[in-house]
Amino acid sequence: MPEVKLVSPTPLAEKVFTTERVGISRKTHEEHFKLYQGYANKTNEIRQALADLGADPSKANQIFSQIRALKVDYTFAYGGFVNHTIYFDILGGDGEPKGEALSMIERDFGSFDNWKADLKATGIGGRGWVWTAFDHEEKTLFNYIGDAQNTFPMWGCTPILALDVYEHAYYLDFATARAGYIDAFFQVMDWDAVNARLAKVR
Repeated sequence: MPEVKLVSPTPLAEKVFTTERVGISRKTHEEHFKLYQGYANKTNEIRQALADLGADPSKANQIFSQIRALKVDYTFAYGGFVNHTIYFDILGGDGEPKGEALSMIERDFGSFDNWKADLKATGIGGRGWVWTAFDHEEKTLFNYIGDAQNTFPMWGCTPILALDVYEHAYYLDFATARAGYIDAFFQVMDWDAVNARLAKVR
């Protein structure tokens, strides 16, 4: 049996806590990070459980079976791990757009302001996540909604930035004012990190 590969959260860089200047507090990030750790732990637990279970088609069933339950919940656990990895990676910048990401945004959305308005509207319309993702087939960027960690993924698209719009990401600091939280998010995006992700996926 191959060794089970385990994941671990990327430690929060000190730059993340600079978001306090726009009202996203250290306390919010510290509590939020615990959820990120939980997604990593459950990803590892499910990977190990699948390895221990083995692949036996006679025990699989589409109504209920261990392999079905584990594989469905795996997408939620691992999706949560990946989403939070991206989210925390791109926080803690000065919010000034630049580089290839800016050029592509201007090309695909008509202007940076158009992209910003679309991402904000998408974030208010979403229930959990918003991603700007690169479509490998069309070579374009698009803003996607994800109502949960594992809903509405698009085949052949890789997120270059992630915005968490679950209430745990902002309620301590903004209460129900999600729009204010999204405005703050724009001011602390790390565009070097976004450009690094775009370069990697291209």
